[in-house]
Amino acid sequence: MLGPTFGGLFSQFLSWRWIFFVNIPLCLLAAWQLFRKYHERLEPKRRRIDYAGAATLAVGLGALILALLEGGNAWPWLSIPSLVVFGVAAVGLAVFLVIEPRAAEPILDLALIRRPIIWSTTLIALGVGALLIGISSFAPTYLENSIGVPPLVSGLAVGVFTIGWAIASTVSGRIYMRRGFRATALLGTSITAAGTVALVIVAPWPHPLTIAAVTLVTGFGLGWTAAPTLIAAQSSVQWEERGATTGINMLARAVGSAVGMAIFGAIANSIVAAGAGEHDFDTIVAASRGVFIGAAVTAVLLVIAVLFMPRRDSTATSAPASG
Repeated sequence: MLGPTFGGLFSQFLSWRWIFFVNIPLCLLAAWQLFRKYHERLEPKRRRIDYAGAATLAVGLGALILALLEGGNAWPWLSIPSLVVFGVAAVGLAVFLVIEPRAAEPILDLALIRRPIIWSTTLIALGVGALLIGISSFAPTYLENSIGVPPLVSGLAVGVFTIGWAIASTVSGRIYMRRGFRATALLGTSITAAGTVALVIVAPWPHPLTIAAVTLVTGFGLGWTAAPTLIAAQSSVQWEERGATTGINMLARAVGSAVGMAIFGAIANSIVAAGAGEHDFDTIVAASRGVFIGAAVTAVLLVIAVLFMPRRDSTATSAPASG
C-alpha cells in the first residue's frame, strides 16, 4: 500500500522540523508584541463543561475517520463492518446535533456556525487541513518509491512547502489590511490551485527540484489562505465569541487533515492494488498522481468556498464586550 512508510515518516519529521525552526523567531517576535501591546480584561466566571457534546462528537468523528481509513483495507467498503462503523458515525453525529442546541455552554456553537462568514471559513479550514496532510505525507513517499530518493532529500523537497507558508503568512497582513480578507484569500486559493494543478502535470516525471518548486508555490498560496480566513472569522464576532470561533476553525483543520488522509490514502491504495505493486514505477506514479488530482480538486473547491465569504461582515468588532 502507498502511504507514509518509515522513510515517509522520517521525511514528515524533517518537514515539521522546518516549521519549528522557521517559526521560532516569528513566535518570539509575536510574544514580544503581545507583551507590549495586548491588554485583556478578565472576568472570572464559573463554566459548565459540555461532556455530552464532547463525547458524542468524539464518537461520531472518530467512527467516521475509522471507517474512511479502514474501508477497502481492513474490510471491503460494502461489508457489515463498514456499514456498522459508518452507522455509528451517523448516529453519534446525529445525537450531537440534537443535544448541542440544548447545552448551556456548547462545545460547538451551532448558532455561530450558521453565520455565512463562519461556515465559509470553516469549509476553507477543512480544505487547508486536507491539503496540508495530503502533500506533506504523500509527496515524500512518491519521490522515495518512484526514483529511490533518500528520505533526507525528499524531506527537504517537501520542507520548502512550510517555508512558502511561513513567508506568505508573514506578509499577508499587509495585503488583507489593504485589500480585504476575501480578496487576499481568493488570491491565496488561486495560487494554491495553480500549485496543485502543476503537481498533477509534473507527476509523471518525479524529481526533487520539481516537487520543491511546486510545493513552495502551493505552500505560499496556503499561507495567504489560512491566516486571512481565520482572522476574518475572528474579526466578525463579538469579543467573547472569539475563542469559540478559533476553536471551530482549528477543529475543522484537524478534521480536514484526518479525513483528507483517509480519502487520499484510499485513492492511492486502490490504484496500487490494481497495479503491479508499491515498488513498481508506473504504479507509484499513477497512485501519486491520483492523490495529487484529489488535492487539485480540493484546491478548486477552496476557491469556490472563498467566493461564499461575505464581502463585508456587519458584526465585526475590535473591542471587548462590556460586562
